[in-house]
Amino acid sequence: MIAGKQILIVGGGIGGMASAIRFAELGAKVTLIDIDPEWRVYGAGITITGPTLRAYRHLGLLEAIKEQGAIAEGATIFRYDGLRLQQLDEPALEEGLPATGGIMRPKLHRIMQARVNALGVDVRLGLSVSALDNRDGGVDVAFTDGTQGRFDLVVGADSIYSAVRRMAFPHMAEAQPTGQGCWRVSMKRPPKLENGEIYLGHRFPVGINRCAQDMVYLWMLTPHEHREVHFTDEELFTRLHDNLADFGGNIAWVRENMTRNDWINYRPLAAALQPGPWHMGHIVLLGDAVHATTPHMASGAGMAVESALVLAEELDRAGSIEAGLEAYEARRYDRCRHVVETSIAVGKMQLAGDPPEAVGAALSAGLHRLANHY
Repeated sequence: MIAGKQILIVGGGIGGMASAIRFAELGAKVTLIDIDPEWRVYGAGITITGPTLRAYRHLGLLEAIKEQGAIAEGATIFRYDGLRLQQLDEPALEEGLPATGGIMRPKLHRIMQARVNALGVDVRLGLSVSALDNRDGGVDVAFTDGTQGRFDLVVGADSIYSAVRRMAFPHMAEAQPTGQGCWRVSMKRPPKLENGEIYLGHRFPVGINRCAQDMVYLWMLTPHEHREVHFTDEELFTRLHDNLADFGGNIAWVRENMTRNDWINYRPLAAALQPGPWHMGHIVLLGDAVHATTPHMASGAGMAVESALVLAEELDRAGSIEAGLEAYEARRYDRCRHVVETSIAVGKMQLAGDPPEAVGAALSAGLHRLANHY
């Protein structure tokens, strides 16, 4: 069903690249466009849970991620002052598959970009779509550079702010704020840190994870405060340093050793599970465009890669594109709903000051459900 089809993928992030790789492997003629003329990605490290590592193994990229990132045997939950509480209950998935890991987001993108290019995908940068028209079993596309094209399938993988969603899916709405904001810093590894750590029991939950041999990233969740202007670099450093004042363990080491030269970022969190249908004619959505989540379960990237794999699989074995798109949504909806709803619920527990044991149990239960194959 896929071989020889003309497929346009809008968005060169994780979901878009995963789709491009799998479609190209199945023999499709893939065009991938991204609005950034340099195809860059910003950000700190990214946690990769067991289910996400499983999806990357099915995509053929696990070994590269292990080589350029860091693999861990799990994560430990601490009280904010450094008292060890319990091991995070993360289920074993497949033989030879690490429990969890991390990698710098730019490195992950470069790994995926190299595979996209090696497969001969037509990558066009500094470009988006300006109009989409489902017609006669295909999609007529107008691009923002004034050119046009016709495709058998258009995949909207263009982020939480998806232009494809706004053009072709009027029944959907923008993602909604969850009430929390996320602080991140990337820096050198604390000498005693080996595996992931989560610190609870404070009004600001904090976690730290290795993302390279000698690098970590730390995240902190705080109630979001609306601001008319962004934090300056100095404000980012000072506020994060002050927010970490009560913490012990490796978090205290980060607080005392972070510098103004380390990458620090803050962004408000938003999430949405969009209502079906996720496809209109021969246009379909995946990733944050349709199931945007918060970082609580560290599964946003995993869900995007899984969705890309399932989309390609269902289209390849279906009798028609429409049947394949319906099967894709049927397989993905409940699993993505679980991730989005659990992540939002854990955020609400944190905002309400629920005890660490309850928050840890909710996270563990969510991860156990994800152990089931997609």
